[in-house]
Amino acid sequence: MKQSLQLRLGQSLTMTPQLQQAIRLLQLSTLELHMEVQQALDSNLMLEPADDTDDGAEENETDVDKGEQSETAEAETAQADSVRDAAERDVNESSTTTSNEDIPKDLPVDSDWGDIYDGTTSYSAPADEDGRDAWENQTTGGRNLQDHLREQASLARLSDRDAAIAEAIIDSVRDDGYLCNGLDDIRSALPEEWQVELDEIEAVRHLIQRFDPLGVASLDPREALLLQLDTLTPDTPWLAEARLLVDQHLDLLATRQTAQLLRRLKLRQEELSEVLALVRTLDPRPGSQISDSTAEYVVPDVFVRREKDDWRVELNPEAAPRVRVNSYYASLVRRADNSQDNSTMRQHLQEARWFIKSLRSRNDTLLKVATCIVRHQRDFFEHGEEAMKPLVLREGAEEVEMHESTISRITTSKYMYTPRGTFEFKYFFSSHVHTVDGDECSATSIRARIRRLIGEEDSAKPLSDSRLAEILKDEGINVARRTVAKYREAMSIASSNERKRIA
Repeated sequence: MKQSLQLRLGQSLTMTPQLQQAIRLLQLSTLELHMEVQQALDSNLMLEPADDTDDGAEENETDVDKGEQSETAEAETAQADSVRDAAERDVNESSTTTSNEDIPKDLPVDSDWGDIYDGTTSYSAPADEDGRDAWENQTTGGRNLQDHLREQASLARLSDRDAAIAEAIIDSVRDDGYLCNGLDDIRSALPEEWQVELDEIEAVRHLIQRFDPLGVASLDPREALLLQLDTLTPDTPWLAEARLLVDQHLDLLATRQTAQLLRRLKLRQEELSEVLALVRTLDPRPGSQISDSTAEYVVPDVFVRREKDDWRVELNPEAAPRVRVNSYYASLVRRADNSQDNSTMRQHLQEARWFIKSLRSRNDTLLKVATCIVRHQRDFFEHGEEAMKPLVLREGAEEVEMHESTISRITTSKYMYTPRGTFEFKYFFSSHVHTVDGDECSATSIRARIRRLIGEEDSAKPLSDSRLAEILKDEGINVARRTVAKYREAMSIASSNERKRIA
């Protein structure tokens, strides 16, 4: 094959490490960003956290971007050497002063440093006997249902045999309080040589059922609700009717067959309402009262405040960590030195500059997108959800002159604190729905109207999806019945049959 030279013209996108880092920081949440910053501080000796009271932090970062030009000056190299020498002299003098005051000049050969210096200061104290600092901030998770039941079982003075059976039963309890395994499966988990009978397991289970929360370790909701009814005083109004309803007609209650309940219980409408009111005081999921889940708090990335007739957007300082380049370590980098230590410091310095620039770019993009949202959704901040305007990512990208993928990344897991609550950025982006007069309406606004109509409906005659579509059409919003059903299900609102309640 004959070799030849060809000239071609083309375009290609090269993902530099700096660009990859900037893209990765864009899509990180506040918690993930703090972890990323902490990891950078631990791995890069040139980075250090900037104090909130340090007014020169931004100036420091700006000066860092011009570091390549400053490194070429011989005068700054000489100044860096003098700074380093002065710092070393200060350290040596301070250490010599401390040593002369506290440590003798001649130490015995077999002496230990701990014999001279105990390591305690005025602001610290030795740890407890178990090695744990009593003042250390510790995150403790909540107790789960199983731990709550084991604690009560330990106080029940059970025999070793019954305690082992109780442990097997407690291990089979789900988070909602019901058993996930049958009695036969529980017996198979016990040693075969014990030859445990089902009656023994049933007896221990009845004991656990009366633990707190009442009705736990039940096989079905009927059993749990009957146990809760048994704890009520005999003179409770409508107790007998409620027990009969739960014992024999719980399926009719679940399917809301009101006519069947009236006929079988031989009650009037008003009397059945009293019975249902008593049943609603019971807990069909007793295990849900005890939960080991800890609350997760959302840290807003931006604050939106009203100032006179305008809305102001500002970054949350706690959600935007500030870092800077350590000026002393940066001064130790010599431009003409090719040693391994100098090359490592030069590489760390360049990575620190990239990281600071990526953080600044992320904050600028976040502020631009938030300002765009507030400017576009001004009616929402002033009048509520029903005044939300349609907005898609493409429109936001065109307004801030960025790519749509960038807007998608910066709006993921980012939150905005407003006088109306804390919302995710993506909440303000919704599709368009055409109105009768040719205008456009936001899907979020339609969902808010559906929620308002359902909240104002008569519980005895709830609005169907078709009726909701008709009401919205009268208001000028042309939306189909299936669209109303889709929005209703997205808001976790039951259908009209399931929302119907007896007055």
